[in-house]
Amino acid sequence: METIADLAVNNLNLLRENPYPGRGIVLGKTQTGDEIIQVYWLMGRSDNSRNRVLEAMGGEVRTRAADPVKLLDPALVIYTAMRELPGRFMVSNGDHTDTLWDGIQQGATFEEALKTRVHEPDDPNWTPRIAGEIRLNGREAAGCLAVISADPFNPQRSIHHFYHYGGFQGGYGWCVTTYRGDGNPLPSFQGEPLLIPLYGDMETIADSLWEVLNPENRIALVVKQVNPATGKSTVTLRNRYTAVD
Repeated sequence: METIADLAVNNLNLLRENPYPGRGIVLGKTQTGDEIIQVYWLMGRSDNSRNRVLEAMGGEVRTRAADPVKLLDPALVIYTAMRELPGRFMVSNGDHTDTLWDGIQQGATFEEALKTRVHEPDDPNWTPRIAGEIRLNGREAAGCLAVISADPFNPQRSIHHFYHYGGFQGGYGWCVTTYRGDGNPLPSFQGEPLLIPLYGDMETIADSLWEVLNPENRIALVVKQVNPATGKSTVTLRNRYTAVD
């Protein structure tokens, strides 16, 4: 009988075998159960998509051009991937991070804010918008994941999928990606979020997930660690390229 641990490892191996899961988000907890984990990664096939790094400014994490001279089109590739409010930690694969940040400040829920957005307008891929949020409640944490995908019957419409987690188990995370694999057009992520193992501390998690991603297509990765007792966060980055001014 397959155990939960077996399932998580098998899902991680599926991710390892996938040449192009695209962008990804993970919400979970360290093995000790003391820290909450939020992960975001970038992958790219085109020169414009690959010409990026992630940079951290306090609790915010942004994409930027590795070489500004080579940046062809900033739309859909330059954005703030992670933002924070007291006790709230948001992540997404586009400018809907700002939609969440603005909406939550105005009293909207995670769902209400994202229902104002649709999938990316990149015909014929119709890339899903993915997002996640961690909410602290004392020393505990809850979370949400979202996938906004194109309606297969009419790509002018979107389907909004939301997943709620009342807590997280130490050593595990829930993962969504933009794609199921490589292709033309790219096949969008389908189904439930994937349970994957989160080994070790923040640095070990960053190294292990970076190693899992296809080395030809991986571009950048960030792991944010949140202390639920203090509400403070720290980040660690992995960038394939070095930014030039």
